[in-house]
Amino acid sequence: MNYLIQPKKFKSLMADEGSRAIMEKTIAFFENMGKQRLLDDYHRAIWYREFIDFIGRERIFFKLLTPSQYADGDPDARWDTARNSEYSELLAFYGLGYWYCFQVTILGLGPIWMSPNEKAKRKAAKLLREGAIFAFGLSERAHGADIYSTETALTPKGDGTYVANGEKYYIGNGNEAEMVSTLGKVKDGTDDYVFFVTNYRHKAYQLKKNVINHQEYVSNFALNDYPVTEDDILSRGPHAWDCALNTVNIGKFNIGPASIGLAEHCFYEAITHASNRILYGMRVTDMPHVRKNFMDAWLRLVAMKMYQRRATDYFRNASPKDRRYLLYNPTSKMKVTLQSEDVVNLLWDVIAAKGFEKDTYFHMAASDMRGPSKLEGTVHVNVQLIRKFMKNYFFNPAEYAPVPPDFSLKDDMFLFDQGPTKGLGSIQFHDYKPVFDAFKSLPNVGAFMKQTEIFKEMLEKAGPDKAQDMDPSWSLPLGEMFSIVVYGQLILEQAQIDKVEDDVVNQIFDFMVRDFAHFALQIYGNHASTDEQRGYCTKIMLIKAVPAPEQYQRVWEKYVSALNGEYEMNP
Repeated sequence: MNYLIQPKKFKSLMADEGSRAIMEKTIAFFENMGKQRLLDDYHRAIWYREFIDFIGRERIFFKLLTPSQYADGDPDARWDTARNSEYSELLAFYGLGYWYCFQVTILGLGPIWMSPNEKAKRKAAKLLREGAIFAFGLSERAHGADIYSTETALTPKGDGTYVANGEKYYIGNGNEAEMVSTLGKVKDGTDDYVFFVTNYRHKAYQLKKNVINHQEYVSNFALNDYPVTEDDILSRGPHAWDCALNTVNIGKFNIGPASIGLAEHCFYEAITHASNRILYGMRVTDMPHVRKNFMDAWLRLVAMKMYQRRATDYFRNASPKDRRYLLYNPTSKMKVTLQSEDVVNLLWDVIAAKGFEKDTYFHMAASDMRGPSKLEGTVHVNVQLIRKFMKNYFFNPAEYAPVPPDFSLKDDMFLFDQGPTKGLGSIQFHDYKPVFDAFKSLPNVGAFMKQTEIFKEMLEKAGPDKAQDMDPSWSLPLGEMFSIVVYGQLILEQAQIDKVEDDVVNQIFDFMVRDFAHFALQIYGNHASTDEQRGYCTKIMLIKAVPAPEQYQRVWEKYVSALNGEYEMNP
């Protein structure tokens, strides 16, 4: 079994023929393009015209991103988070730029599918069918994503129409988006937030520049008395505010799969290079520190994939009564993206100068890999968000019906009706302990459980005071420790579903124990920590991962070393 995707032996998780065809056609497109052309286009920052023509010709974005009720009976069209996650991983496997085009189209469609404007929805579906891409006009240069400070203005003309003025910045696809979901404020005395659509072809839409040097087009555009009618308005007032944040919720979840795809391709290149290189009279992968790096990288990758897969089930089964996805989503965003950076760092320490060579996928991915953790809210923003759930997670669990693996051919329509973006502190979660208990015979899961119980006791008896809570240098490592518990819970749930062998699970928790101690050390060393808090941190740090040399060797031979030569992109 290969836990990583292998395009030339690709096995989609989707059961339906239409979804498998989307994946297979996409793989064929990139493999026919070949690695050299892929890299040449990247180096020259060439806009991916052929890719956009391809997804339009095959109606891929139409099938992936059109809810079935607007698809005119196309049996393959639906908004399916499981399928979109798989597609995100596949696109990023070939290059983050291709994924980014998909990602910002998702963001651009969010306010449209959330809107009561049926005319705009039908227009969006028609444009998707014709091969259009979309954009999300939220950020501004001076304010970033601080939407409280939005300056773009919609001014009524007195005849039922408006003119829009303002500049938007960091807007992906803004060079060719047929519908840009644009956020502004209505200047009629209300200062209401408003989402309205604009089009890049209009003369009042001034495309100023691409703000980055990349084949992606991350635009800066200005609206100069851009005419807007009621047909162009998607939402207004509190609903527009909620649409902005709820759209980010949807887009945020696709970032983890992108990081996974990047790291997987890097892994194949790195293991094949190192396995066939002799230094100082020995094979590089026989060197203990090299083997350790590859093991850690592979285990982290597998854990990322297991977490993301299980989180998808909760995303798809969300409802007004089950909003657990609001914890699992930012945990994916901050945890999976940072883990992917760790994976690439581990691999780069092995392949060294090879990682800079222009004919490797690795050098492209290593440059782009820093991006995902900074999209849709920085790591800091997402860690502070998940801390809102910590009290209920540990001290106030609730009963929920089990959530089975969900690959059903349904639309995830709750995502477009998530409701007001408030009340996070009241959300409850199922008890994390039972799934840990089911694996407690594994030494490293047992060690992690001991660490978790000490952490929980620290929260209860020596939790942060107000000053510590407000100090990111203290509260961020605390949030990181919480995130590892959530991460571990969903990894174990997925391990049960997939019947992952104990060797792999125990080795995954080897690095989890080490990571937990790492963040405890950060709190211990913080000048604001109390002696009591340091005492708890010391107890956590003294719990070590349990070595299992024979198990380590089995995993190395069966899964990691076996990936030597397993995949290479067509030249």
